[in-house]
Amino acid sequence: MPRQAARRLPGPQLVRLPAPYPRTDASGHWSGQRMTGNIPIGQLMPDPAGPLDEADLINRYGRTTHPHLRINFVSSLDGAVTIDGYSAGLSSEPDKRVFGILRMVCDALLVGAGTLRIEGYRALRLDPRRRAWRQAHGLPEYPTLVVVSGSLDLTPTLAAFADAPVRPLVLTSASATAPPGLSDVADLVRCGTDRVDLTTGLAELHRRGLRQVLCEGGPLLFGTLTAADLVDEVCLTVAPILAGPGAGRITAGPAGPPRGLSLRHALATPDGTLLLRYARP
Repeated sequence: MPRQAARRLPGPQLVRLPAPYPRTDASGHWSGQRMTGNIPIGQLMPDPAGPLDEADLINRYGRTTHPHLRINFVSSLDGAVTIDGYSAGLSSEPDKRVFGILRMVCDALLVGAGTLRIEGYRALRLDPRRRAWRQAHGLPEYPTLVVVSGSLDLTPTLAAFADAPVRPLVLTSASATAPPGLSDVADLVRCGTDRVDLTTGLAELHRRGLRQVLCEGGPLLFGTLTAADLVDEVCLTVAPILAGPGAGRITAGPAGPPRGLSLRHALATPDGTLLLRYARP
């Protein structure tokens, strides 16, 4: 896939590359100089600490004892969720580190079909070290990919399906017609008549033992989950970048009542990246 043109911003040069591509992961995260090195992560609150190692970060982003839906997003200082339509230019090495931990500790990775297509998700795989951690904690080697699609406009040959180490699930509605071959590579979970009922869908995931759910978007799925009051936690990375007008926010969809979350920790890096974790009071 051809290299995309760099977009020059104040400070480090950021490059947006759609996955799959060398040095990108399943969601296409890559950001040039901001990805280099092992940038230290310190804690600002509740108690200043740092630098934090892998075990410290796992402790701060660990699993809960009850069913839990965690959202993970990155945004610019001015609230943009993408640069040139992709999240890659907002990510950084510390963001990637937390991104990997969140995937490691979850039971299921929830993603909207549009995000799956646009960001070019590959098969949900983990490196040997993270697989060993999961096995040591009584978990399957890999989380389960769960795709939300009201229309079932999905291509069965996508690597996220065809190369998956664990058979993915697709949450859809009773009225959606599956394209040929999709049921060969994924299990369809019908929840809702004309549209996907996410409350029912999450209950089915819990019934299947997928209790710790990580959602990586997109914004419409996040907005729908928020409107249904299903979000238990938001892990938000704030990149020290002004993206300018044009990009959307991390949520989209019809407006609903605001819902308060409590700040559980604030982490920071020397380059100005903030890693925030909010959860229900």
